[in-house]
Amino acid sequence: YYPGAIDPNHVDAALIESLFAQNDWPDSWRNGVFSYPHYHSDAHEVLGCYSGHADVRLGGVNGTLQRVEAGDVVVLPAGVGHQKLGGSADFAVVGSYPRGQTPDTQRGGSRPAGVSTAIAAVPLPSADPVFGNDGPLTSHWK
Repeated sequence: YYPGAIDPNHVDAALIESLFAQNDWPDSWRNGVFSYPHYHSDAHEVLGCYSGHADVRLGGVNGTLQRVEAGDVVVLPAGVGHQKLGGSADFAVVGSYPRGQTPDTQRGGSRPAGVSTAIAAVPLPSADPVFGNDGPLTSHWK
């Protein structure tokens, strides 16, 4: 979680898309976060908030509640559940995935056979989506 990674007074969707793309997370979309627990078994995901705020549970039904606001960025490793529990009407994010990864959407709950093996096989991203090759993600995520 990168609180205030982008100046909230100057953040917009195009700026976030550009930042993620220049750091090799090019497959972007704009929307919100699903209100049901879900995860991706074949891709890591980054969310950059450009408008409003929301309470997002990270880590499945017993996970951590995190307030996400304009300028914040959240990186979700493959297999990490997430769910929007509430927020402002104008809450919006840019979501993106590392180059070459295309997400599926798995609902929370029991995992189908083989999913844990698939999650473990997802390659680490080549760069931190916010700070590039020298960002903290590349040194902490192994």
